[in-house]
Amino acid sequence: MRQSGSRPFLEKGTDLKYRAAFLYACLATVVASSVVAQAPALVAQDAWARQAPGSDVAAVYLTLRNPSTKPIVIVGVESSVAMHAMIHETKTESGQSRMRPHEQLVVAPGQTVKLEPGGLHVMLHGLTQPVAVGQSVPLVLLLDGGSKVQVTAIVRALNAQ
Repeated sequence: MRQSGSRPFLEKGTDLKYRAAFLYACLATVVASSVVAQAPALVAQDAWARQAPGSDVAAVYLTLRNPSTKPIVIVGVESSVAMHAMIHETKTESGQSRMRPHEQLVVAPGQTVKLEPGGLHVMLHGLTQPVAVGQSVPLVLLLDGGSKVQVTAIVRALNAQ
């Protein structure tokens, strides 16, 4: 005869093991979800820098793609080879080409933004070392919310497009 409250198929210690395993599985799911939620969805590709011999500035170009369903905002840029890095935009107004800082860059959901000669680009000011053709230039894109995207640009010749 079975006593009330007893479980015929589980021994006393086994019930505790199942509960512990269930709690562990729940915790692992929560941790995995938060790691995925914090991963930046911004994809940076085809990054290259233009060599400017004898100068302490360089321009970096790349393609940014947002495969997510939310806008991604780039709020800054850093590079270990420059004292200052920022996004600039070149526009032609009244026949004059003008370059201005671009404070934030929004990459809309599902969209691609090209940073290319004659338009948006990253300016590196105060290069701390000369950059030569074929070298790598590290960049860090700072995203709204604190995420960062590491990018490596390959230096090309001054006349590269």
